[in-house]
Amino acid sequence: MNKYHQILCKILNAGKEQRNKKGVIRYLLNECLTLTPSDLLDIFETHSIARKKLRQELQLFMQGERNVEGYREAGITWWDYCGQTLVNSYPTYFEKLPPLIEKINREKRTSKNYVLFLGSTGAETNQAPCLSLVQFQIEDGELVLSAYQRSSDANLGLPADIYHLYLMSRQIDLPLKSITLTLGNVHIYENNLERTGSLLAGDEGVRFDLNV
Repeated sequence: MNKYHQILCKILNAGKEQRNKKGVIRYLLNECLTLTPSDLLDIFETHSIARKKLRQELQLFMQGERNVEGYREAGITWWDYCGQTLVNSYPTYFEKLPPLIEKINREKRTSKNYVLFLGSTGAETNQAPCLSLVQFQIEDGELVLSAYQRSSDANLGLPADIYHLYLMSRQIDLPLKSITLTLGNVHIYENNLERTGSLLAGDEGVRFDLNV
């Protein structure tokens, strides 16, 4: 069982229940997921991920595309519920990523913590980023990538974020040592619990509901 599926299993078996405005969730607090390149390969080979769409989504984020129609044209429809424009959401912050990556590749300073912050207090938003911080560090000539996620839908959001972080690491001209995700609240919605069990039992055709 890969490390991502281990998190799903732990939520099912040890999670507590909580109700929020989107429904009932089973959750864990402050989980830490550290993935080496071999762990990532294991996840990507054994878990279905919309790689092409996620790659296009990250490219649009980094271009600062805020119009939902731009995502729809790329076949990405999961932002439709936000309305016409993404306000103070991922594109607002990810457009800062290209110059940060260029700076990292130019400097490659082991003593420097390169950080991308996502989200701002008090700003108008229709979908505040769940991923709050991405940190790039260099150790012994290898990239150590760390991220904090305040809230994570374990079925849909978490695998997408893992893949986005991997794609970010690929743009750094250094071998990847590890990606570590700290998950403030990682959860499965009640309507996806049974299907999560089916996924862990080997059903590769499981599809999860988006709760908004």
